[in-house]
Amino acid sequence: MTGLLHLLFAPGFFSSAPVRLALLTGGVAALVSGAVGAFTVLRGQSYAGHALADISVTGGSGSYLLGISPLLGFAGTGVLAAGVMDMIGIRRPRGRDLATGIVRGAGLGIAALLLYWDTTHTAATGAAVTILFGSMFTLSPTVVPLVIACGAVALAIVVVLYRPLLLSSVSADLAAARGIRVRAVGLACLLAIALAVSLSALTVGTILSTALLVGPAAIALRITRRPGLATVAAALIGVAVTWLGIVLAYDSFTWPPRYDGWPVSFFVVALTFAGYLLAQLGGRGRRAARRRPARLAAAAAPRPSAPPAPAAPSASAGR
Repeated sequence: MTGLLHLLFAPGFFSSAPVRLALLTGGVAALVSGAVGAFTVLRGQSYAGHALADISVTGGSGSYLLGISPLLGFAGTGVLAAGVMDMIGIRRPRGRDLATGIVRGAGLGIAALLLYWDTTHTAATGAAVTILFGSMFTLSPTVVPLVIACGAVALAIVVVLYRPLLLSSVSADLAAARGIRVRAVGLACLLAIALAVSLSALTVGTILSTALLVGPAAIALRITRRPGLATVAAALIGVAVTWLGIVLAYDSFTWPPRYDGWPVSFFVVALTFAGYLLAQLGGRGRRAARRRPARLAAAAAPRPSAPPAPAAPSASAGR
């Protein structure tokens, strides 16, 4: 057992303070992203999550200029963008996508300016790489309370509004007929997505945060069609791939040829992608297994006998 642990975990893994902090913050971010991501996929708002991830670059860039925590920048711009998207959005999917694209383009334009200022007017070396791709091993312990607060708010939205969210995801018209304020529920869901994306941006970077939001949820929905079970499964899958990514990233410091470590975000996204492929193949295998008995039964069923051919007229019949 000891030899197996040494094989899986490089020396000093459990005693490293940055690793423990990465496991905590990464676990919270993955848990929240998985739970919120299930409704993101069910409601067809993956593009909105991608847009909020791109817009969070603006907040992260501004946080370095102001000297504040990047998570404050991520969450602040994400929540603001979610409100603007809801304000100018339309209930029809085409209108929502149009509003999302407009806000996303404006946010990226501002982000380009702020990133330029970060690299030319501040001493924050590597700020752009940290914002875009994350750096879990360099997080400060002071960010933990803010991570927990953002995660608690996002999870509270999902728990409190679970049934209205689920019903409006299936049919907005039916939800409105039952007295649910669909617009308010939609805005609350966007706010939860913005907070989840902010936490993912802090851990795996703004560019890859959508993978942690959508990937585990897509895997879970391939495994089960029950929304409640899929929500729990997505959260657990997100935590699993994040923690395993941290282990592999720490171990990679002992890998040749350079011994300088690989990014955590790479392992998280690679594991998520591999999990989705396996879930996809497994789903096809289950569908084929369900169809096989029906085909065998159809093949084994007796075929109706052909009606007897009419007798040929005899030679004397025409006489």
